[in-house]
Order: sequence, then structure tokens, then C-alpha cells
Amino acid sequence: MRLTLLLLISFIVSCESKKPLWTVNETKIWLDLQGHRGARGLAPENSLPGFLKALSYNVTTLEMDLAVTKDGQLVVSHEPWFSHLFCKDSFGNPIAEDSARDFNIYQMTYAEVSRFDCGSIQNPRFPEQELVSSPKPLLTEIVGGIEQYLEKTGKFAVRYNIEIKSQPEGDDIFHPSPNEFSDLVYKTIDGRIDWNRVSIQSFDFRVLQYFNEKYPEVKLAALVENQNGLDANLEALGFTPEIYSCYYKLLDRETVKQIHEKGMLVIPWTVNEIAEMEQLYDWGVDGIITDYPDRIWQSQIPPNKIIEPVP
Repeated sequence: MRLTLLLLISFIVSCESKKPLWTVNETKIWLDLQGHRGARGLAPENSLPGFLKALSYNVTTLEMDLAVTKDGQLVVSHEPWFSHLFCKDSFGNPIAEDSARDFNIYQMTYAEVSRFDCGSIQNPRFPEQELVSSPKPLLTEIVGGIEQYLEKTGKFAVRYNIEIKSQPEGDDIFHPSPNEFSDLVYKTIDGRIDWNRVSIQSFDFRVLQYFNEKYPEVKLAALVENQNGLDANLEALGFTPEIYSCYYKLLDRETVKQIHEKGMLVIPWTVNEIAEMEQLYDWGVDGIITDYPDRIWQSQIPPNKIIEPVP
């Protein structure tokens, strides 16, 4: 009981000087709760059912990944191929691990991609998933479905954190060049969602550099999993993005402070244990990306320091 009380006091004191990240629909957002690939721990990843599941746990941002088809369509998918862990091929057969990359999305039309099922096989890493047959959806389908749901339910307008999946060795093999990929993403989103509700993230600094130069109004998040350190990563990037989004184990209280001092928000990935959510919150992070958005509501983090209705 005493430990619980001390945790609550620590959480409250640590946030007394903070301001809400944003206010929308008479709701203050204090901590950006991001559903990783929707709610990957609870439903098929990067699927409309998964994103709707995340919304049922009041996430403030939906995190998702993009691949590109042969006919220039943006598909919501983490890999630019079909994973052997949870996808069936167009004939309903399991995919062998050693042939997964042969099912290259960039070499298929979306008509071909849509015949695969990536929701009815249990991902062994996530035994709590509720399975539902799901093709890899188009970005436009996901946005349309989410916006329709928000309008129907009256929920506050969530944000979209969209990752452009590219790397130099994959150029023109598994995806287009960073510039072409980025232009396609911008043109697809522009006019569909207010850019105030969107951030673009990438491990590929070429993508972020291109967006920073050509589309400076877009919020950018630098994804980091290396141990080069904050200063070295910012030097390599060449500018200071709005968000520094690193693997959560690279953080400590002092690093969070240093990132804030450089004017960036700190939103680590992928945080799935309640104790680690609480620790990161105590250090002052601005958001948490998680496969299990339900778990944060089971933590000692005060609910009104995540989402707070305005009186």
C-alpha cells in the first residue's frame, strides 16, 4: 500500500510542470498512448480490426507501417513481404520461413496482395490475439475505416504515426527510392487527414531528411535502435526532428532530460510490461508505443494524466 502511494505521489509530482501535448474535442492529451501496429498483442497487426481494438482502449495515436505494391498502392504492412509467422498465401496455405521474401509486395499488384490472409494464424509471440481473417489493407482503407468509426462513435480524433519502411539495400527491390516513397505517402495522405494529426517516422534517415526539406510542415520522428548516442544520431540526421523515438531500453532519466533540452518529445518503443511503462512515465517520457494498450490502464499511471476531459 505504501509503495503504491509513493508511486502515485512520484507520478503526480513528475508531471506538475508539464503541459498537455494537445487538446482535441474538449479532451486534454497528457501522454501519447500509441497502439503499435494497432494493438498487435490483442488482434492481428496492421489490420482494421486491430486498429479498432486499439481505439477501444482509448489510444491517442495509431502507429502503422507502409509498403508499396507494383502498381503504386500503399499497403499497411510491417514487412515488404508476407511473414511466415502469421500469413497464408493466396491459396490458403502456410508460408515457409525460407520462402517468405519471395512473396515480395513490391513485385505484386494490390489485387494479388489482397488474396493473402494475415489474420487467421496465431502469431506465436502474441497468444492473446483475437484472430480474424484479414488481408493486408490499403492505407486509404484504414484511414477511411478509422475516420468513419470516429465519426460514428463521437470519439476524439486520434493521430496517425506512419512509418515509412525502407533501407538502402532494399531500394528498387522491396520498395521505391526514399524520395519516390515519401512523395507517394505525402500525396496519399494530403487532403485525407489534417497534417496536424500525422507524424512520419522512419529508421531510414534519408526519408526524414527528404521530408524535412520538401515537406517542412510535417512532424517527423527519428526511429533509433542503435547505441550511437543522442548527439551522434542528430548529427547524422542533420536537423532536430519533433520526436525522438528510440528503443525504450536506450533511455534513462538523464537521457530523457537531454532529449527534452534539445526541444524534442520522447516517445519510446515497444513497451509491453506495466512496470516499464510506469518507470518511463516517471522519467518524463511524452508517449509510449505498445502492443498492449490495455495494460497502461492497469498501471499506477493516473488515468487523468493520460487523457483528461476538459470541464
